[in-house]
Amino acid sequence: MSEYRISEIASALGLLKAEIVVGVDPVVKGVRADSRLVESGDIYVCMPSASRDTHQFLPEVARAGAVAAVVHSQSALKYAQGLGLAAIWVEPRGSRFNFVVGHLCRLIFGDPSLKMRVIGVTGTNGKTTTAWLMRQALANLGRKAAYLGTLGYLDDDGLREGANTTPFPVELWGVLADAAESGVTDLILEASSHALQERRLAGVSFDAGVFLNLTQDHLDFHGSMENYAAAKKLLFTEWAAFSEKPYVGVINCEDDRGLEWLRELPCRSLSFGATVDADVLVAAQSVGVDRIELGVRLGDESEDVTVSLGGGFNVQNSSASVATLVGLGYSLSEIGVAMSSVKPAPGRFEPVLSETGISVIVDYAHTPDALEQLLGTVRDLGEGRVICVFGCGGDRDRSKRPKMAVAASGLADFVFVTSDNPRTEDPEKIVADILVGMSGEFSVELDRLAAIFAAVKMAQRGDVVVIAGKGHEDYQIIGRKKEWFDDRVVAAEALAGR
Repeated sequence: MSEYRISEIASALGLLKAEIVVGVDPVVKGVRADSRLVESGDIYVCMPSASRDTHQFLPEVARAGAVAAVVHSQSALKYAQGLGLAAIWVEPRGSRFNFVVGHLCRLIFGDPSLKMRVIGVTGTNGKTTTAWLMRQALANLGRKAAYLGTLGYLDDDGLREGANTTPFPVELWGVLADAAESGVTDLILEASSHALQERRLAGVSFDAGVFLNLTQDHLDFHGSMENYAAAKKLLFTEWAAFSEKPYVGVINCEDDRGLEWLRELPCRSLSFGATVDADVLVAAQSVGVDRIELGVRLGDESEDVTVSLGGGFNVQNSSASVATLVGLGYSLSEIGVAMSSVKPAPGRFEPVLSETGISVIVDYAHTPDALEQLLGTVRDLGEGRVICVFGCGGDRDRSKRPKMAVAASGLADFVFVTSDNPRTEDPEKIVADILVGMSGEFSVELDRLAAIFAAVKMAQRGDVVVIAGKGHEDYQIIGRKKEWFDDRVVAAEALAGR
C-alpha cells in the first residue's frame, strides 16, 4: 500500500474544503470498511447502509488506531473530529460516494488493476459461466488467472465465497491488491448492472469488457429497460474511456442492444456471433448434454473448437469466451486447445446423477429468458417429459414473475411452483404474481423441499426434472435469515428414495 497524508488525498480526489476536516493531517497507511479489521494508520470508510448508521463505529475504530474516516453526513465531520480523526465528507447521492471511495482505494492500494489484465463481463444471463470459462482457458494458456463474481473469488488456492456479484469498493480493491500480490496475471470479473450504475468499479482500469445479452431483470432497481441498458453500457463508455490500458469491447452482435452499441461505441470493439458480418464468426456445429462443437472463423483463419459443457445457451457463453481471447491477442489454434478442457460453473446446467433413469438438472436460471433457454435446451435433448420446479425471489422485480410462468408453462409438461428466496415478502403473494402467467398442468407447493421431492416422485424413466432459480446457492433467504438449502443435495436425496 502507498502512504498519503489526508491533505494529499483530498487534493488528488478533487475534494472541496467544505468536505474535509483536517486536524494534524495524518498519514494514511491503509483503508478499511469493516470496523473489526481496522489497524493503526487506517482510514475507515463509513459505508452508507439501509440497516444501520455506520458512523456508530467511529469510536471503536479510533480506539483501534484509525487516523481518519470517510463519512456520509456533514454532522459526522464534527463527530469524527471530536474523536481525534481527520474526516472526509462525501454526500451519498447517486453514485458519488462509491466513486470517491473507489478512487481513494486506487490511490492507497497503488492501483493493482494496472499490474494485471482485467476483463469485465456483463449481461443479463451467462456472466458467471463466461467468466468461469475464461479463467480456465487463460490458465490453460499459461496465465495465473483468477475469477471474481457470483460464486466468490477463485484462484489457484481455491474458491472463497463473497457477499455480492461485484463487491463494494473497499472489498473490491482489497481483492485486486491481494490478487496482484499473489502474482495473478489476469482477473476476470462479473460486472453487474447494480455495480456499474453505483460505480463500485470506479478507478479500475480494464483491458476488455464483454457484453453477452440484455433481457428483463432488475427492473425493481433500474425502473426501465432503458435505464438497465444504460447501466450495462457504462462498461464500454465510461470505463473504456478511463482505462489507462488498451481496451477492447467484445460485443454479441446477435443481441439487438449489442448490435446498436457496435454502431456508436467510442472504444475499439470486436463483435461475435453466428451472423456473417461478425468479426469473430462462431457457429454451433453440434450441441449435446455435455459437449458443444463450434466452428470459429476470424478473417481467413478457421478452427473447430470443442468445449465440455452442454446446452444451447452455452453456445453464447463459449462464443464470448473465444472472442475475448481473440481480443486479447491469442490465435484460434491456441484458443482451441485452451477451451478444450474447460468445465461448467457450479449450479449451471449441473446434473444430479443417479441410476434411476430419471435426469435431474439444477440451474441458476432466474429470468424469463434464461428459463426459456434452459427448458428449450432440455426439450431438444430428449423425448421424455420435462418437469420444472421454479419460483421467484422476494423483494425483487415483480413484473418478471408472470413472464417466468409463461416460459415454464410453454416448455414444461408439468410445473411445480414453489418458493425461491422469499426474503421479507409473503410467499403466497409471490406465487399469486406467478400464477397470473401460468397455464397447462401445474401444482403449487410453497415448501421447496416438498416440491422437489414431488417432482422427482412424479418423474418416470426418461423424464427430466429441471430445478431452476438457485443453482449453486446452498441457502434459502426467509425473512432476513439465511437457512441451509441446496437443490442439488435435496434432489439427490429424492432420487435415492426412488
